[in-house]
Amino acid sequence: QVRLVESGGGLVQAGDSLRLSCAASGWSLGFYALGWFRQAPGKEREGVSCLSTSDGRTFYGDSVKGRFTIARDNAKNTVFLQMNNLNPEDMAVYYCARRVGAPTRGASDYNTWGQGTLVTVSS
Repeated sequence: QVRLVESGGGLVQAGDSLRLSCAASGWSLGFYALGWFRQAPGKEREGVSCLSTSDGRTFYGDSVKGRFTIARDNAKNTVFLQMNNLNPEDMAVYYCARRVGAPTRGASDYNTWGQGTLVTVSS
């Protein structure tokens, strides 16, 4: 069974850091694109970062560039999102997702999703 399980969310203060993990099971990271998305209450799901598991190319949304870093550990079948200098605008449920092919930032392009992990940032 194909699964993505996120972890690492929590409550932090503005300026703090968190590292989210996305553990994949039932398939290998080597042939897909992985993306991190977030959705705040009342807002659409937003593409945060994505990564090509075949060549390592990475992409970031403008609002997180320079603060967030996506990385993979193929041996552990896990993708990480290191989030630094968090601010209240980053507060959302964060999801990881998978698609076949090149990484994109469109949520509709991804067909396998995790259950999400909540990130809360207090000011």
